[in-house]
Amino acid sequence: MQWEQLLSLRKQGVTNKRLRIEEDETRLGFEVDYDRIIFSSAFRSLQDKTQVIPFSKTSFVHTRLTHSLEVSVVGRSLGRAAGKAILEKHPALKTVHGYHFNDFGAIVAAASLAHDIGNPPFGHSGEKAIGDYFSNGNGTRFKNALSQKEYQDLIDFEGNANGFKILTETKNGVDGGLRLTYATLGAFMKYPKESLPKKPTAHIADKKYGIFQGEKSFFEEVAQELGLLKRGNLEDVSYSRHPLAYLVEAADDICYTIIDFEDGINLGLIDEEVALEYLITLVKDNINREKYTGLTQASDRLAYLRSLAISTLIQEATKQFLENEDAILRGEFSQSLMDKCAYKAQIVDIIKISIAKVYESDEVIEKEISGYKMIATLLDAFTTAFENLYSDRKERHYDRLILHHFKNNIAENPSVYEYLMQCCHFVSRLTDGNALQIFQKLNGKLE
Repeated sequence: MQWEQLLSLRKQGVTNKRLRIEEDETRLGFEVDYDRIIFSSAFRSLQDKTQVIPFSKTSFVHTRLTHSLEVSVVGRSLGRAAGKAILEKHPALKTVHGYHFNDFGAIVAAASLAHDIGNPPFGHSGEKAIGDYFSNGNGTRFKNALSQKEYQDLIDFEGNANGFKILTETKNGVDGGLRLTYATLGAFMKYPKESLPKKPTAHIADKKYGIFQGEKSFFEEVAQELGLLKRGNLEDVSYSRHPLAYLVEAADDICYTIIDFEDGINLGLIDEEVALEYLITLVKDNINREKYTGLTQASDRLAYLRSLAISTLIQEATKQFLENEDAILRGEFSQSLMDKCAYKAQIVDIIKISIAKVYESDEVIEKEISGYKMIATLLDAFTTAFENLYSDRKERHYDRLILHHFKNNIAENPSVYEYLMQCCHFVSRLTDGNALQIFQKLNGKLE
């Protein structure tokens, strides 16, 4: 892969090549990407979507929105640091094509900002709840009406693929969704493959999938423009990652490792003194002992260690990226940067504590159970209404009331896959509060 291609400024629906050297320095295309994401309704809805604790009433806890903002800040730092070194190694990118190190930071920041934009309500359990409805619930009735890959999209519903759909879907007469640059779309795509074959290799790009069947054609256009390398069988859609996707992934890994741990401490789920010791172990080579011991409040000590831990991991992730740049460009780097880093053991220890004390706490599990019930109820109502509308069954007045939620977004003759995906997509864009509100109305509870 070549950096000149990978940094493409092209946007959906635009055929002429945009050159970096001709860009308006006050309004760069990669920075416009960030602006379009942050002003989108899909991003705004993340303020009421679970990061760790569903329906938490405390301001200590991060939502998907605050998490995404923090990941974008870390991503920007990673991109700038890597970009500076890449331009020194490949000077023609700057002298001939006009790229600056800030461009790398802007691309990674925008992709990081959007990295969770496709996640359903109730965190990762929301994805599992959608999949469970089609694999074990009433949604199994649709299996024989779908191709194998279409059915896999549903039973293994993936927020990353849904995010790509949100960012690129033509809707209400607006072509190309948010119309982001192909460079940002490439960096966003951590898993540049379709749902089948599932985990064909141990390569990090095969861990999940990032493209629904409906977006395959456009994604291949993006991949070819960027010069991503084809992987797997010719008949399958599977490509090597855009190199900057490794930095987006690292930014997310750094934030959820440290910040979710901090949330657990602030909520009283993780003992503060024990937690501080784990963080000290991570940053022991960089800590200013005099400054640390001078902090009298535990909250200040925690904030200092959190900041130092993030800084330490940013430096290590950048180091790993640059040391492995050639392998990454060849599509041969098969791990995440954090799996390769010198602090892997400390990261694993922190994540183990977060799993035991936070992710598997009674509060989280009880609310995830409620989320499962809500999502199954919503999907049952929506899929049944669409099924009655587009089949030989008699459409009920109740179905028309249900479909009012979709307003003018009902196609004339969609396939079964298309209307099922429309139901999933609608549910995925709901906030935790919206999902609860509709669930209560379906159960006859008025406000």
